Amino acid sequence: MLNVPVIAIDGPSASGKGTVAQIVAERLGFHYLDSGAIYRLTALAAQNQGVSWSDEQAVAAVAQYLDVVFEGERILLAGEDVSAAIRSEQIGSGASQVAALPAVRAALLARQQAFAQMPGLVGDGRDMASVVFPAAQLKVFLTASAAARAERRYKQLIGRGEVADLAVITADLEARDARDRARSVAPLAQAPDAYLLDTTAMGIDEAVNQVVAWWAKKA
Repeated sequence: MLNVPVIAIDGPSASGKGTVAQIVAERLGFHYLDSGAIYRLTALAAQNQGVSWSDEQAVAAVAQYLDVVFEGERILLAGEDVSAAIRSEQIGSGASQVAALPAVRAALLARQQAFAQMPGLVGDGRDMASVVFPAAQLKVFLTASAAARAERRYKQLIGRGEVADLAVITADLEARDARDRARSVAPLAQAPDAYLLDTTAMGIDEAVNQVVAWWAKKA
């Protein structure tokens, strides 16, 4: 990980950070880390093994021995393609719950840091800049209003043919925000040296261009 260029993008759920981070990585030719997928995989694996999401030590053990393979757009858990399964609202909620457990975060730290390889990495999550990559050359806190994020998630779910309720999604996002900010380890917060990027009234291309412009000044 030493001397590997890293762009760390943090922010609340459905802020668009994942899409922005992935496109920035593609544009720069960097590797990409979706840390949210790691926690979603942990939640799904725990559920598959009958482990309660509130059982910290048991979930940490699941996290430590995750049998995961990333193959481009496909994500395999114990040999099964779970790319779609981990994107469900239920597993998203589970990911938020297990991510609040200190032992789970500790178990997944080294796994996330290992993604930092040349020519560089763009990582997105809740604590990329504060905990996982505190020495990142560029740190961005990407956010948007709760209403805008709920609307985006609603459209995303409807677009996938799923049943969605905007009011329920809004309440869930607000609950996740509160849980992420209140957790004892690595709470969701803007790092002191991170650029703030509010995408409430901003399109993806504009957000990507801004991050790339900030990187150009750093590189």
